Amino acid sequence: MDVQGTVADGFEPVRDAFAGNFARRGERGAAVVVYRAGRKVVDLWGGAKNAADGPSDGLSDGSSGEAAGEPWTRDTAQVVRSATKGVAAAVPLLLHQRGLVDLDAPVGTYWPEFKAAGKERLLVRHLLSHRAGLPVLDTPLTPAEAIDGVSGPRALAAQAPAWEPGTAHGYHAQTYSWLLGELVRRVTGRSIGRWVAEEIAGPLGLDLWIGLPDAERGRVGRIADIAPPAEPATPGLRMRPKRSVSDAYSDPGSLTRRAFGAIDPQADENDPAYRAAELPASAGIATADALARFYASLIGEVDGARRLFAPATLTLARTEESAGPDKVLVVGTRFGLGYMLHGPACPLLAPGSFGHPGRGGSLAFADPESDTAFGYVTNGMQKNVTADPRAQALVRAVGKVLQG
Repeated sequence: MDVQGTVADGFEPVRDAFAGNFARRGERGAAVVVYRAGRKVVDLWGGAKNAADGPSDGLSDGSSGEAAGEPWTRDTAQVVRSATKGVAAAVPLLLHQRGLVDLDAPVGTYWPEFKAAGKERLLVRHLLSHRAGLPVLDTPLTPAEAIDGVSGPRALAAQAPAWEPGTAHGYHAQTYSWLLGELVRRVTGRSIGRWVAEEIAGPLGLDLWIGLPDAERGRVGRIADIAPPAEPATPGLRMRPKRSVSDAYSDPGSLTRRAFGAIDPQADENDPAYRAAELPASAGIATADALARFYASLIGEVDGARRLFAPATLTLARTEESAGPDKVLVVGTRFGLGYMLHGPACPLLAPGSFGHPGRGGSLAFADPESDTAFGYVTNGMQKNVTADPRAQALVRAVGKVLQG
């Protein structure tokens, strides 16, 4: 594989790990960017823009809307699935920073219809920390309903929690979209995608969208499922070694299956209508540079731009709110307010790191102690949830460099 891009002196091991992902870990097309102290020190990309143009394994979708064999370039963007959650979580935290949202207020303060079905005392912080008890819908939404901007919030306003809010946590895989999106709309009068575009992506020059504009469609590659590599499992959920986990994914009545199946049938993530929708849980589109630059901007200045998070807000993002058995993922997970925290299920750079993976591959996070931000984007979706082997190889390489 002809890896493109540059690394700063000392960061050559990251280039080696990136090339190794193509040679040994089934990579099709990808990019990785690392910022250190506000300066870009890794900027690499390679492979095919569309996953189906890579080596066949019998699992890809076999279709491509672009020219066959089109290469990944510096400005190629991809669907990053739940890595979008980390971008979306910044919005209510920044609104709190500006005095517009009280994290300890009931959600119904801002969204009166939400008070129904035993949710009167469900707090804003419960939404961000996956403690709301709303990972599932009694009646799943169709793909058309999921993106219409109305059906999701209406369904969640009427939905009874699966557990008493605040007493436990479980990953809100899909419902996070409509919970956060509607909260932001009620507080600001703007959609969450528009707020991100106007207040974050625009000022910082990020190629990042929650709701892809028509003008940018040509830059985005197609994702596809690909076979996982035949090598030992890395820590986390990639190989789902525990029987309890595999059982949960195979049981149609489990919270796990129902949470990931809140949209049924599964939406086509390569559909232009889906990509144009504002689904902050799963449908954000970004370059690796945009994700890394976003996280770098949370913790410090980048190119003279003012950092996004004040120290108190940064503390909120990475202070543990939820830990232990996850009712949906069926393993131990850790969350701050909107962000996954470093731990066995989601290994990041160091104990103080915070960020978010995307199911199947992508990962983005920041580590304030080393002043490092990381963004990895791929088009080949492997069977993992929180700890992709390709992303983990890159994180380990960055860690070795920083340790000297």
